[in-house]
Amino acid sequence: MTARSTTRPIAAKSRIVAVGAIAVAGTLLLTACGDQTNGASDSGTKGKANSAPLFSKLPKEIQDAGVIKVGTNAEYAPMESQSGGAIVGVDPDIAAALAKQLGVKFTFTSGSFDGLITSLNSGRYDIAMSSITDTKQRQEGLDDKGKKLGDGVDFVDYFTAGTAVYVQKGNPKGIKSIADLCGQTAAVQKGTTYEKALTTQSAKCTDGGKKAINIEPFEDDTEAQTRVKSGGAVAGVNDYPVAIDLVRKADNGKAFQIVGQQYDAGPFGIAVNKKSTQLRDALKAAVDAIIKDGSYKKVLDKWGAQTGAIDAAAINGGK
Repeated sequence: MTARSTTRPIAAKSRIVAVGAIAVAGTLLLTACGDQTNGASDSGTKGKANSAPLFSKLPKEIQDAGVIKVGTNAEYAPMESQSGGAIVGVDPDIAAALAKQLGVKFTFTSGSFDGLITSLNSGRYDIAMSSITDTKQRQEGLDDKGKKLGDGVDFVDYFTAGTAVYVQKGNPKGIKSIADLCGQTAAVQKGTTYEKALTTQSAKCTDGGKKAINIEPFEDDTEAQTRVKSGGAVAGVNDYPVAIDLVRKADNGKAFQIVGQQYDAGPFGIAVNKKSTQLRDALKAAVDAIIKDGSYKKVLDKWGAQTGAIDAAAINGGK
């Protein structure tokens, strides 16, 4: 849950585009496969008076447009997924609650996860909201070795989640934690923090005299799940809330199970271009407002995501 905590933890579900894709502009990989508008009434449209509590905090261009354009990757139930042509889940419902505070609509477009930040920094989207784990690397636009690649992004933190390991129901290989994956095959979505978690663990395996993990990265998480379900991989790694939802729903609870507890918990953030400080601050005020009025809790209760609740929003709270 991205988590989609990714470095699609830090995955949950945390998940996010790899740092290089965050920082380096290139061909836009994000292709629209569904739009959804959440929240605000017509009072958020151009030319009409707007009495929403936090409307005045928004940048003038957003006020005039009446819309905040959101990039997402709707493949991570319960955080965001597609149903009947609409994008649904925790993130869209939180956005709908934010819309009531800000007086503008949030329009979601879903596409490939590893193009989200590039598309945001190119101006195609105002924000990215897709279970993205807030990390210092992403904030600063650094690669894994600390090399500066670009401007990075700012985050408004609104949720917290860790990484989970899931296996076939019955756990035929007796996996108890990520440390048990040495010499085994594990499936994961490409460009996520959980892919990095597997890489880090694989290095620990070899340093300890064991075999490396055979990491199989896939373009989307559904492929990784299928690989585990078929037995081609002994385990998958994902955001904790996403893994819980998967275990509950796949084959009516008969396909998978989680082993161990979540680890490396960190914040999910709404990604904002570093130049958009006014929009960033307005979003933080709106997150705090929905926490205070109870609508935030109602969203998490609806989707069974209560474990990710926070008490207050933060800007760039990731480590």
